Amino acid sequence: MKKKEKNVDELKEELFERYPSLGSCRDDFQKAFECLRASYMSGGKLLVAGNGGSAADSEHIVGELMKSFLFNRQINKDIETNLCDLFGEEGEKLAGKMEGALPALPLTSMPALTSAFANDVDAAVSFAQMLYGYANKGDVFLGISTSGNSKNIIYALMVAKAKGIPTIALAGGNGGKCRELADITICVPENETFKIQELHLPIYHALCSMLEAEFFEER
Repeated sequence: MKKKEKNVDELKEELFERYPSLGSCRDDFQKAFECLRASYMSGGKLLVAGNGGSAADSEHIVGELMKSFLFNRQINKDIETNLCDLFGEEGEKLAGKMEGALPALPLTSMPALTSAFANDVDAAVSFAQMLYGYANKGDVFLGISTSGNSKNIIYALMVAKAKGIPTIALAGGNGGKCRELADITICVPENETFKIQELHLPIYHALCSMLEAEFFEER
């Protein structure tokens, strides 16, 4: 088995070496990683939401978690064996192409549901409604808002708190209302939207790579 090039601690330190300005986020970053690790260890999943560029970040995060990121991931051995036993050569081929996954769901990817809710009820409540329906004990909600004041993210954080779901906010500036509501707020030291987004990306890349290193061995 190929040895991992970097472990969890090395990946974390690389983030702060490359982006010294994020030093102010170190403690909250570590708390976010520990929260996500605990969720995945208990069989939970991550639910993510944001608006505009942060919606794209939500999709990006899910993509990194649901397939291989820095190295190829082995799928569950029992599933691999079952595929081979049930479907022979075709099952073996399928198992060889599949990759290990860390369950994650972007609440931004359901246009039929969100448009229906926006038309019939209130667009600002769409993420809260989905969180109410999808989130279970052991899951984590990650809300991304550069201002920290996005109404639909705030409502989702409120529902998460009511359901006892741990929450992480990714924000900038002073963290806005999200800082008051989220269990953990990673607040990057920038105030302009595009600059905040530029620092959100290395943070979530580091979190995804650390989780991958924690839960998977190289193929």
